[in-house]
Amino acid sequence: MEIREYTAYDEAELLALYADAGWTNYTGRPEMLRAAYQNSLCVLAAYEGGRLAGVVRAVGDGASIVYVQDLLVLTEFQRRGIGTRLMQALRERFGGVYQLVLLTDDTEKTAAFYRSLGLTAAEEFGCRAFLRA
Repeated sequence: MEIREYTAYDEAELLALYADAGWTNYTGRPEMLRAAYQNSLCVLAAYEGGRLAGVVRAVGDGASIVYVQDLLVLTEFQRRGIGTRLMQALRERFGGVYQLVLLTDDTEKTAAFYRSLGLTAAEEFGCRAFLRA
C-alpha cells in the first residue's frame, strides 16, 4: 500500500468511495464534493495496486487546529490498517498542531478505532460539540 497526497481530483473514483461508505450528502452533490476537495487543507490517499483504497481529508489552519473531515476506506480494504496508516500520515504531517478534532458516528466500533489511535472523546475533556446540519 502506498500513501500519498491526493492531487489529481478524479470524481468517479471519489464518488465510488463515498457511495461505498453510504455518504449520500456527497454523492448527491458532486459539485460540493469537488469544492470541498479544492478547499481542503490536506488530502492523503491510500492506493492498493494503483487503485484508490481510502482517503483522509482535513480542513483547518494547520497550526492551531486540524479537523479531520473525512476518513473513508473502501469496504473491501477495511481491517487491513489502511485507516490507521492514513491517520498516522496526517498526524505526522501536522505533528505540531495544537488540536486534532473530528466528529464520527457514535458506535463502539468507531470509538474503539479512534481510541486505538490515541484520540480522546471530547466529553473526557469536559467539552461538548455543537453543529448545524
